[in-house]
Amino acid sequence: MSALVVVGDALLDRDLDGRAERLAPDAPVPVVDALEPHDRAGGAGLAATLAAAAGHAVTLVCALGDDVPGARVRDLLGEAGVSVCDLGLHGATPEKVRVRAGGRALLRLDSGGEARGCGPLTSAARRALAAADAVLVSDYGRGVAGEPTVRAALSDLGATTLVWDPHPNGPDPVPGCVLVTPNAGEAERAEPPRVAGSAAASGGSSLAVHEARARALRERWAAVNVCVTLGAGGAVLVAAAGPALAVPAPRIGAGDPCGAGDCFAATAGGRLAAGALPSEAVRAAVAAASAFVAAGGASAWSARRDDPPDRDGFALAARVRDEGGTVVATGGCFDLLHAGHVRALEAARALGDCLIVCLNSDTSVRRVKGADRPLVPQRDREAVLAALRCVDAVVTFDEDDPRVVLRELRPHVWAKGGDYAVSELPEAATLAEWGGGAVVVPYVAGRSTTRLIEVARAR
Repeated sequence: MSALVVVGDALLDRDLDGRAERLAPDAPVPVVDALEPHDRAGGAGLAATLAAAAGHAVTLVCALGDDVPGARVRDLLGEAGVSVCDLGLHGATPEKVRVRAGGRALLRLDSGGEARGCGPLTSAARRALAAADAVLVSDYGRGVAGEPTVRAALSDLGATTLVWDPHPNGPDPVPGCVLVTPNAGEAERAEPPRVAGSAAASGGSSLAVHEARARALRERWAAVNVCVTLGAGGAVLVAAAGPALAVPAPRIGAGDPCGAGDCFAATAGGRLAAGALPSEAVRAAVAAASAFVAAGGASAWSARRDDPPDRDGFALAARVRDEGGTVVATGGCFDLLHAGHVRALEAARALGDCLIVCLNSDTSVRRVKGADRPLVPQRDREAVLAALRCVDAVVTFDEDDPRVVLRELRPHVWAKGGDYAVSELPEAATLAEWGGGAVVVPYVAGRSTTRLIEVARAR
């Protein structure tokens, strides 16, 4: 288990979810009732929580006020398995309250917004930094990253990997960061206008402008790598030499972007702590942030924080059901993806509002198909399926068939491609337990993984 230390400003985020079905009689404003609170640690606290849920040993160095919101943040972090080194906030713990109805924010109320500084680095925080495999600075511009003893310790990390997620109101990253992750807006505000202007004036694309900003910031911050995150556009990573790496984001449809930046930074920091290359960490972070948004963002996370990690498919199914949509699932090994698979997946997706693929793990494939399968390992099969426009989520299972995972997903429809009768599908009886049904979708004749393997061997 890799050790990740997160340094930054922790907040209390609270969603008040209710119903808005009428207007007030005395003003043209919605009346929200049946409010249900969902609290979560926000800011650097969210980044730390997400990293802990991904399996890292996480310590958060932050500053909390001696007040009720500060105590609530401590409790939430403790429940998430995050160790806290509290430097002591000179003022009230920042709190953000969103009033929501129907999955949409109607109003946000902020308090404790004045940054008044914090105490110096503690001995416990110094020990955590010394033992870290990587350090992530999650700066929300409220003083922790700029505190002199904190900044001095970050400048003196030596060979420890340092990732910095900057904020316009915070200090510049210290020199030597392995990865700095501004979003496009932050990069535009931080980067000298002449650089982006020259790229645009020379006929460069928007991608060229983002690359120019990233290269300028890399020089200015003396960073090893700078990655500009582009939301639905993915990310652009630049290093000292070679072309920029453009990492597109998968198409996810509607979602809530709240917390996506924290998910990106936490994933990148965690992957680097585990020994990944910066390019590998950025690719993983783009995929994780996209799935996070598709699953409902930070609000959905706070509502399901007791779930195990990697539950995006389950959260998506729950959200689509709650919104009155139709959840479709299908399954298989998908060892060598071919035209028959793609046509069946497209047909299945057309039956509802989302398609979740239940994928046999490597262990499951070996039991079902034999010791020489799969040819393509599980992570690669997951990545290929997730890249298809018709696939909304992939859930991997270890059993011989998907009935156990289907009982968790509870889809309305189970779709199977091929020459089956519904009576031959063992999943049909499982779907019937909650009123769902199984169907067969058209399949391209003569296309199969076994046939592809036979042809390849013959040639």
